[in-house]
Amino acid sequence: MKRFLHILTILLVVIGISSCSNDFQKIENLYQDEDYEAAIEELDSYLFFHVTDLKAFHLRARSYEELGNIPMAKKDYERIIAMDDEYAQAYAGMGKLIFEEGNYDLAESYLLRAASLDPKDFDIIYLLGRAQLMTEKYASAENFFKMAIELNPEFPKVYFYEGMARAMRGDVLGCAVSFNKYVQYEPDQIVGRYNRGFALMRAGYIGYALEDFEEILRTNPNHVEALAKKGYCLAKMGNPEGCQLLQEAAFKGSEYAQNQQEVCV
Repeated sequence: MKRFLHILTILLVVIGISSCSNDFQKIENLYQDEDYEAAIEELDSYLFFHVTDLKAFHLRARSYEELGNIPMAKKDYERIIAMDDEYAQAYAGMGKLIFEEGNYDLAESYLLRAASLDPKDFDIIYLLGRAQLMTEKYASAENFFKMAIELNPEFPKVYFYEGMARAMRGDVLGCAVSFNKYVQYEPDQIVGRYNRGFALMRAGYIGYALEDFEEILRTNPNHVEALAKKGYCLAKMGNPEGCQLLQEAAFKGSEYAQNQQEVCV
């Protein structure tokens, strides 16, 4: 009889584990199908009985993120960190949300912790580089972008931000190499050239930026924002044609051109 009860107990445990596994698979399928509200509803029930399942809390946090419920997403990430202070993705999730809110110093601190726990996660390293770019730690940001490139060398935007970091450090040659790589990997060459030109312009390399905007306009004469940026570059270089182009771009609806009229005063 004791042997029978022992076997029955084992069977019940196995069935319970199998049932939990199936339930969570169902929830993951809801998430993959982008039915985030249903996934959260199921996770609420699941977590009532599995209060320490970090993966479930993480999935609920991601579901809240997708629905734009940032306070609830943060709450779940904070719960995960309270239960396991080495759960890298919780720090990364908090860092990402705080970065999107514009609090770059705090985002950097969360992302540094995430990177220390998982230095091979491209998304963490890439976003940490971007956070340090915003906190003006240009040399460190460049190093993290180099690490990100080693992890995923075919992701175009990492070269863009690496170029920005180099530009802000005054590394003109390195900046050009990064932006050339960005254009090489960017499938839409016009977008690549435009972003490179805009980055160069922001970094103060007006002459180089002007070349990109002129090339874009040769390909697409109706690119209003390239027209506006060309006008700005020319105006900054003291060419009166720049103000005419800014006025033309403003007339065609460019908010950037409308906000740059002071360069012509």
